[in-house]
This record gives sequence, C-alpha cells and structure tokens, in this order.
Amino acid sequence: MAITREEVVHVARLARLTLSPEEVELFTRQLGEILRYVAKLEEVDTHGVEPMTHVLPEPEAFREDLVSPSLSPEEALANAPGREGGAFVVPRVI
Repeated sequence: MAITREEVVHVARLARLTLSPEEVELFTRQLGEILRYVAKLEEVDTHGVEPMTHVLPEPEAFREDLVSPSLSPEEALANAPGREGGAFVVPRVI
C-alpha cells in the first residue's frame, strides 16, 4: 500500500501541522517504507499461533494484596525541597 503526497498533506492538515515541501517528501517516503514493511508482515503465516499481548511471560497481574508498613510523615518529607507542617510545598499551578 503506497501513501501519496496528498495524503501526507491531508493528515498534516488534520493534525494542524505545517510541513515544508521537503518534510512532505521525507514523510511520504518514510511512511511508504513503513507501510511496505507492514504489508510484508501480513504475508507471515500466523495460523495456529496463540494471540498474545507480550512476548515474555507476564508477572501475575492479580497478586494478593499484602499489608506492609508505609513511611512515616517525617520519612516521607525528609528530602522534600519545601514543606510546611506535614505537607509538601509545591508551586501554584493555577
């Protein structure tokens, strides 16, 4: 599947990106290479292969919750650059 220069310009416009003519040519070429690679992957026979989310075995996602000791307020605030009472002082965001 090839991608055209016009498609790259259209997608850039949808993403509100301004591309130079050189960038359009570069992205057209790069996206074309990616699509050719994906088409090549589609040729691989995957019948009988179990779908998986990761190539390595995943750790048990549903492990038992264990109660463990947490930090005391003093320990949690020990390295804080700013603190007031028992809380962190951070810059105002608004």
